[in-house]
Amino acid sequence: MILHLHFVRHGQTTFNRYNRLQGWCNAPLTESGIADADKAGRKLAHYDFAAAYCSDTSRAQITATRILDINEAAGHARPDLVSDMHFREQCYGYFEGQDMSLAWTAAGGPHGAKDYNDIVAKFGLAATRDFLKEADPFHDAESDAEYWTRVEGAFALIAANPALHDGDDVLQISHGNTLLSLAHRFGGDGLDLSERPANGSVTDVDFDTAKPFGESLTIVRYNQ
Repeated sequence: MILHLHFVRHGQTTFNRYNRLQGWCNAPLTESGIADADKAGRKLAHYDFAAAYCSDTSRAQITATRILDINEAAGHARPDLVSDMHFREQCYGYFEGQDMSLAWTAAGGPHGAKDYNDIVAKFGLAATRDFLKEADPFHDAESDAEYWTRVEGAFALIAANPALHDGDDVLQISHGNTLLSLAHRFGGDGLDLSERPANGSVTDVDFDTAKPFGESLTIVRYNQ
């Protein structure tokens, strides 16, 4: 079964505006964040969503609700919104809410990397998670293996939905680093991965539920 997943990064929050790490912690949407959600809703107003998913954070839930409001007003049946922790952003542990530049310097510094992009360039994306967990004095931040195990669980939830059929469109509200991580893993060489997707941007992914997770995703459109 091939499902057409329409990922939307949640609207801007105060932590996004202040350049702070925001994983499992939460911050309210700004006025711009509400506008981000509504803009995405208008982009997706012509789709007939068979299902809708988001993390159990208010920033994702509010974004999803506003998109579904617009979709329903356009004449489509409204699917139930499933909120689940498997759809959360990466957990940053001790560094939740901290200034991003300071956090990534703390993670990369012991390895000779000055910031996030430097870690990725020298060691790969997986190292950003593993180095942050290493730098976390409580080791609560997710390692790369822990992160992907949880994310794979999110796709398993979608694949197990008995109401979905081949060719269905599915809404999924996601998060910046998660979208970037999916693009790094499944996007090939043609994508600009120098920055996280914008708040309210749309990324379209085809999900083949019959394949192993590592082979199941094809990115059709990124950060639009």
